[in-house]
Amino acid sequence: MSIQAEKVVAIHYTVADKAGNELDSSAGGEPLVFIFGTGALIHGLEQALLGKAAGDKFTVEVPAADAYGDRHDELTQAVPRNLFEGMDVQVGMRFRAAGPDGREQSVIVLDVTEDEVVVDGNHPLSGIDLTFDVEVVLVRDATEEELAHGHVHGLDGHAGH
Repeated sequence: MSIQAEKVVAIHYTVADKAGNELDSSAGGEPLVFIFGTGALIHGLEQALLGKAAGDKFTVEVPAADAYGDRHDELTQAVPRNLFEGMDVQVGMRFRAAGPDGREQSVIVLDVTEDEVVVDGNHPLSGIDLTFDVEVVLVRDATEEELAHGHVHGLDGHAGH
């Protein structure tokens, strides 16, 4: 059975940047399980999986534009420190905040001074070309319930919530 829309897919993966630094991996843990074609994956990886079958192993290079997008400098901004009144704000902390368009987004703290906090609303992997080593573990039909709920109910389709 090949990977296509509305199939449940399980993969093991390792992702690295251009310099070969490992960024994330499912090795030694549970595979990543998802319904194909529902936006669960970055575009470049999803395109590389299309038509593959259980047992297939491959490496794919995904440019930033097809991964987490390019970096946008306007998403990095300094905000008044008093907005974090009573909080011990430190570099690396993550918050949900209203973006420039008013929609909520995740931000990470880049710098903290006496008067301001510099936050970045870019995805941490934006602007980075990625290389994925992938092994397809499973491909099966999604159950009606999984399709209705929009998520996988375990490898066999019958796991409880």
